[in-house]
Amino acid sequence: MAQQEADQVVEPGERRFGEFVAVRRHGYVAELVLDRPKAMNAVSTDMARSIAGACDALAADRDARVVVLTSTHERAFCVGADLKERNSFTDAELVRQRPLARSAYTGVLELPMPTVAAVHGFALGGGFELALSCDLIYASEATQFGLPEINAGTLADAATIKLPKRMPYHVAMELLLTGRWMAASEAARWGVVNEVLPDEESVRARAWETARLLAAGPPLVFAAIKETARVAESLGFQEAMDLVTTSTLPTVAKLYSSEDGLEGFKAFAEKRKPVWKGR
Repeated sequence: MAQQEADQVVEPGERRFGEFVAVRRHGYVAELVLDRPKAMNAVSTDMARSIAGACDALAADRDARVVVLTSTHERAFCVGADLKERNSFTDAELVRQRPLARSAYTGVLELPMPTVAAVHGFALGGGFELALSCDLIYASEATQFGLPEINAGTLADAATIKLPKRMPYHVAMELLLTGRWMAASEAARWGVVNEVLPDEESVRARAWETARLLAAGPPLVFAAIKETARVAESLGFQEAMDLVTTSTLPTVAKLYSSEDGLEGFKAFAEKRKPVWKGR
C-alpha cells in the first residue's frame, strides 16, 4: 500500500501513518504511538518512513502544542532497528535505507513543540535514540536502555552524538563501546532521564501531567527555545548569543513579530493570565 493511501483517519482523534504508527489527539497534546507489537516496535524501513511522515504532519499542525511518544507494547518501548530486515539487504540497499532510518530520529528531534518520551521496558538501539531525541524522558523502573549496535558491527548513529552530551563522556563511551545495558535507575543517576516511576501506568500519568502543563504554555516561545538550543550545541557561547540577540533564527524572528510575543507583557500589565494563540 502506498504511503499516501495508508495515511488515513481511523477514528475521531486518531490518524494512522502506515501500519505501525499512529497519532492520537488529546486536545493540544498529540500522542505519537509506536504500534508494531509483534516485533516489539523494531523499526523497519516502512516504520521509519511512517515516523518521519507523522512528525512532518505534527510539525505543520498548529493545534499540536506538545507531543508524547509512547508504545503499545507492554514490555518494550522500541528494540531498535529491524535486524531481520537489515540482514536481507544488499550493501547498496543498506546505503539507500540509512537516510530513511535517520529521518525517523531527526523527525522527532526537530519537532518544534516540546516532546516527552514515556518509556517502559526495552529501549535499545534505535529505541534509545528515539528517546534521546525527545526533550524529556520519563521511564519505569523496569526500563532497560542499551546500544547493542557494537555487537552487530555497526554504529548507533544519533546516540553516538547525543549520549556524550547527556551524561559523562567516559560513561557514554563505555555504553557505546561495550554495548552493555543500563537500568533506568542508572540512567537517572547520570541525568539521562528526568524521572523514574514505579511502573508503566505511573510513567504515562507523569508524562500526561507534564504534557498538559506544557500545552498551556506559549508555543512560539517553545519553538524558539528548541531551535536555539539545537543550533547552539555546535557554536561557541558568543556566537550563539549573537545568533539569538540578532533574531537570525526563524523561530526567534517570528516570536518577536507575533501576537504571542506581545501577549505576555500585555497580560502582566493587565494583571491576568496570558492567552497563547500560537501566532
